Amino acid sequence: MYSRKAGEYFMRFVTVIFSLAAIATAAMAGTACRTAGVGGGAPIVQPGAPGEASREISAEKATDLSRVRFTPADVRFMQGMIGHHAQALEMAALVPERTDREDMRLLAKRIDVSQADEIKMMQRWLEARGQEVPGPHAHHAPGASMMPGMLTAEEMSRLAAAKGDSFDRLFLELMIKHHEGALTMVKELYATPGAGQESEMYGFASDVDADQRMEIRRMRGMLMMSKEQR
Repeated sequence: MYSRKAGEYFMRFVTVIFSLAAIATAAMAGTACRTAGVGGGAPIVQPGAPGEASREISAEKATDLSRVRFTPADVRFMQGMIGHHAQALEMAALVPERTDREDMRLLAKRIDVSQADEIKMMQRWLEARGQEVPGPHAHHAPGASMMPGMLTAEEMSRLAAAKGDSFDRLFLELMIKHHEGALTMVKELYATPGAGQESEMYGFASDVDADQRMEIRRMRGMLMMSKEQR
């Protein structure tokens, strides 16, 4: 059964595909009219990657974008992000028994719900394209690659051993680092030629960027409040 967020990604994917096709068709028709002597025609604007400006593209380019397929870099991003999210769930699971703050419990719950949902979406994305789906504990395997921002075994042990205010501060510091690593992964994806252009991939990576930035701001505020109360 599709979760709500996974369903939203699917509907966005379908909507973008049809929108690009419709825009390209309309633009090409407008080009034909201009050739016949009828002026005008709205520009086609392609949204930029997070932090980058949008740009105008030709009708032919818009048609090409509606047929974009995934790349090896897209696959690596999804596979790596599954492990990245899985560790965030492990971190969030430590919170209820180690904090006295309700806002910390709410933060952990948000992380647990959103990232568990996204893991399911990424697994389905890989399965639908016949790609290898990492297991939920693959990041613990000997020699497993550590994605940017992920905690070492020593850092996880320190976090598990902390309690109360010390735990709260350490959790926030490490989760901010973890989220910043996800932003690095998105940046590296878009920096790879041809990657991150498939509609569903683009929508998901953009959401990861936006969501992680928002949570970083929230956690920095919580961390500042925690330090002020010392």
